[in-house]
Amino acid sequence: GKNPMSLAATALYISCLKMGENHTQRDLAEAANVTEVTIRNRYKGLLELLN
Repeated sequence: GKNPMSLAATALYISCLKMGENHTQRDLAEAANVTEVTIRNRYKGLLELLN
């Protein structure tokens, strides 16, 4: 399965982008103890679901 922390970090990343907050994938990856690549991949998947 997928790590719930990666989903939470990705959702937070998307929220930050929409709200104009300056938090990088690296910032959120470090906080969630996942990789930037994981956030990037989950981001692509979530965007497909949201659009």
